[in-house]
Amino acid sequence: MSAREKGHSGTVRGAKTPENLGWGAPVVILVNPQLGENIGMAARAMANFALTDLRLVAPRDGWPSESAIKASSGAVEVIEGAQVFETVEEAIADLQLVYATTARERDQLKPVLTPEEAGRRTRAAAAEGQRVGLMFGPERAGLKSDHVALADAVLMVPVNPGFASLNLAQAVLLIGYEWFKHGSEAPPERIEEGATRPATKEELLGFFEHLERELDASGFLRPPEKRKAMVRNLRNIWSRTQLYDQDVRTLRGIIKSLVVYGGGRNRPDEDD
Repeated sequence: MSAREKGHSGTVRGAKTPENLGWGAPVVILVNPQLGENIGMAARAMANFALTDLRLVAPRDGWPSESAIKASSGAVEVIEGAQVFETVEEAIADLQLVYATTARERDQLKPVLTPEEAGRRTRAAAAEGQRVGLMFGPERAGLKSDHVALADAVLMVPVNPGFASLNLAQAVLLIGYEWFKHGSEAPPERIEEGATRPATKEELLGFFEHLERELDASGFLRPPEKRKAMVRNLRNIWSRTQLYDQDVRTLRGIIKSLVVYGGGRNRPDEDD
């Protein structure tokens, strides 16, 4: 199911959430969740803080899940409104800002935020009309590095380093609380950005794939055993800079121009 089929209201059918409390709520994305019970408890934590948009990426035990409903302790609206996607790329396609939660340091050059700072930035982004996603990995191993590379920043909860283990519902609860406490009312006005807007992840992924395809053709992404790491580094570079939709179109135009007219071949002023 496409995210667009559900709409962008940030609420689900029958949600018991006053509109002002759930305004601008981020999407919660559970990547490869394992047990239905864990999904249900995460949904309960979401409902505590007016988070209603739940997306599941390839849940291990399938969907729907009776055990998830039972463990949700009444947060049935969140469970029933959940969307299922096959890949992370599909789950974040319509979002413009994504935070990847992780319990360990990653060898990636990305901003590392506390839940408090992420909550503040999420509220600010929503005030500018952006859709934000909070991405959580599977209970046992967390997010893969390739998934973290798709995010704009990493979100880490400061915990006792001698016992840093949090279960999925605890992580959702802590981060949901920090978002919730930063404000419960819609801003009095919204800044209009004219004909442009922050690029969606779908647009960014299209740009990434376009660039990587041409770099493959030019021989830049070699040797083959280093390609994956090189691609990840390139995506991290662009993810650190919030691009607008016009920026993405311009960059793709530059790539096309370099391919068509690069190397002194077929320059526009030399055409017959």
